[in-house]
Amino acid sequence: MIMTPINSAKAMSAAWSQKRDTLGGDNIVFPDATDEIISGGEIPDSASGKGVLLMADGGRYTGTLFGAKSWGAGELVFTTGMTGYQESLTDPSFAGQVLTFTYPLIGNYGIHQGISESSNVWPRGVVVRHAMKNPDHRDSIASISDFLSFHGVPGIENIDTRAITRRVREHGCVLCVFGPLEEEEDLRKHLETMTSPELEDLVDEVSIDEPVIINPNSKDSFGNPLPRIAALDCGIKYNILRSLCSYFEVVWCPPNTSFTEAKSYDIVALFCSNGPGDPAHPGKATLARNTLADAIKSGMPVMGICLGHQLLGLASGLQTYKMKYGHRGANQPCVDLQSGRVWITSQNHGFAVADPNSGMLAAHPSGACSDPGPNMHGGEAVVRFVNANDRTVEGLDIKDKPVFTVQFHPEAAPGPHDAYPLFRRFRDTVDTHLGGYENASS
Repeated sequence: MIMTPINSAKAMSAAWSQKRDTLGGDNIVFPDATDEIISGGEIPDSASGKGVLLMADGGRYTGTLFGAKSWGAGELVFTTGMTGYQESLTDPSFAGQVLTFTYPLIGNYGIHQGISESSNVWPRGVVVRHAMKNPDHRDSIASISDFLSFHGVPGIENIDTRAITRRVREHGCVLCVFGPLEEEEDLRKHLETMTSPELEDLVDEVSIDEPVIINPNSKDSFGNPLPRIAALDCGIKYNILRSLCSYFEVVWCPPNTSFTEAKSYDIVALFCSNGPGDPAHPGKATLARNTLADAIKSGMPVMGICLGHQLLGLASGLQTYKMKYGHRGANQPCVDLQSGRVWITSQNHGFAVADPNSGMLAAHPSGACSDPGPNMHGGEAVVRFVNANDRTVEGLDIKDKPVFTVQFHPEAAPGPHDAYPLFRRFRDTVDTHLGGYENASS
């Protein structure tokens, strides 16, 4: 009864290759999760009837099914955003998880063309208090139930999401499964045999396979060519790519791209994206970590966001660990320890980098964490940002190197814009490293 979404990240490279030749500069259009619906793709009938949600800690909740006619199974997490459900559903960082929305009304403004963060829906199930079946917006092209049905993702509504959120906050994220009420016994047996999705190579599942230059020959407002960087895709969001393309010519690369391969594109800097799962997983996340370490050792400017931040932490000899319930939402306050300023940020992560002094804060009861490892690049990691609520690490600077990371999402849309200037900081870092970009390009 477990279904795989009909779209895959592995189709993104092919879909992109069909569009890229007609694009350039600021007019970047990505293959969107709504494209096939708009082009006339058939939407399967949505699920209906009574359903039951079972949690590995013994929790049981009854509700009503919607979305795809299949079981939902994964790690139960919650997000606190009041808007942006389409962006959350299409965020690759939610791969492997069952996503609970704390805001009670989801789907009221429908599904819209061109605002998805990828070409797919990534959660393995969706839990809401109320799913709006008849959205009220002139630009809506589908309901949330139809959107989930089209992508093969099940949902359950009329659930007490406040109770679930309190339970997860108290006891930590747990595995869960949901489906038709009459199949409760089979669901329970399946739950007993489930393993954590973090054991899977989720980065491989959500990333592209072939590199592509997404804005070739781009120039700034003065007609100067933009500096070229490589963006390692560990589950990258479209708004990150759009933001980078405002400042750079971007080579969108698979996560297993070695530093030697990346350099063959004549890049001047390296970026590493967000993504799902355990940063210490021995699959493609570890390959991306190795590339980051090689880039830093070479002296190249490097920036990481979210999973990219965690991977750079590992490369710096710091441990990563699973958080009790993580940070997911658009209202997370972070303190810049250098200036003392508080930034309101959008976040989506269940792992964190251990503080060099305070250790693992807000840790999951399981105690899951990476093994101690060496500093792979020789630079000293300094904590730059911390979360104002739990003091967990939210950003690193590498001392005396053109390298920095943030755990939060400066590109967030919708979301606060406090952190967007960090992309400008990355461009300034690159320019300074090159001794002034005008000199570098002459």
